[in-house]
Amino acid sequence: MTSMDMGAASVPMMAAMMLPSAVPAIARRAREPAGALEAPLFAGSYLGTWALVALAMSLVYRPDRRPRHRRRHHLTHHKETPMTTHTTGTREQWLAARLELLQAEKELTHRSDDVAKQRQQLPWVPVEKDYRFETEAGAASLADLFGGRSQLLVYHFMFGPEYTGGCPSCSAIADGFNGFAVHLEHHDVGMFAVSRAPIDHLLAYRRRMGWTFPWASSLDSDFNFDFNTSFTEEQQRSGSVEYNYRTIDTTWVREADDQGRAALHAAMTGTDVATYVREQPGMSAFALEDGVVYHTYSAYARGLDGLWGMYQWLDRAPKGRNETGAWWRRRDEY
Repeated sequence: MTSMDMGAASVPMMAAMMLPSAVPAIARRAREPAGALEAPLFAGSYLGTWALVALAMSLVYRPDRRPRHRRRHHLTHHKETPMTTHTTGTREQWLAARLELLQAEKELTHRSDDVAKQRQQLPWVPVEKDYRFETEAGAASLADLFGGRSQLLVYHFMFGPEYTGGCPSCSAIADGFNGFAVHLEHHDVGMFAVSRAPIDHLLAYRRRMGWTFPWASSLDSDFNFDFNTSFTEEQQRSGSVEYNYRTIDTTWVREADDQGRAALHAAMTGTDVATYVREQPGMSAFALEDGVVYHTYSAYARGLDGLWGMYQWLDRAPKGRNETGAWWRRRDEY
């Protein structure tokens, strides 16, 4: 507030304080003979004169009558909200657009049903290696992970032997496992996360995150390597690896800096970029029939989007995924 504003604001206050003492004087002068009024009103009363002046000033000069542009500037500075740049419309326009989108969504649903049928029609391949794992209950074979069920879903969780904590992306995906694992188990489907870190590291991290789903270590097994979710340092240095059913260039790792998603997540797992990306995410499905384990399906990279519940919600949010970088953290690190 300026000094002028302060002065103007004080005038009405002073007038209000002085007027009560001036009112009796006004009444006395009104009862005096007319001749007495020829002298200035309250000529002998400094208080009365100042009260009238203050009253007049409070009526003539009002701070709320400042120029319009000044008031507008004041309101703009404090209250103006930017207008949306997104298309807006009436409820009728929205409904018409929504019905058009609904048709596209139905087509996508039907297409997804068709793709699921294709997935189930893939040939089953017998698993010939005797893979060994360490679980909370002790040593186990791949068949043991079924837990008496005929189907098994495995999530290849990025947690290498050198990691100090699980991959933040895999952790975000795994946040949804607790809720539906019990439903799968009561529908003849077992579920396990499998990583190369020692079992005690996996169980400690599971406790930290508040998870209960089964987790197995494949540290002394070729399981992750054979299913293309782990790579040796020699494979990485060769310049390429096979991942997601294609050849992936790895030469970029030699010049990787401390910027970007890979560097950020590597730091969050206590490793460097090269060590971090020698593990990759994926999921694999298996069937057990007549004592034989079959590999039926595997998916990697964006093929895991459907398992990442966070993204299913974001795809329906007003601004979608709205990403400019690796924004997510482990849920106990926000």
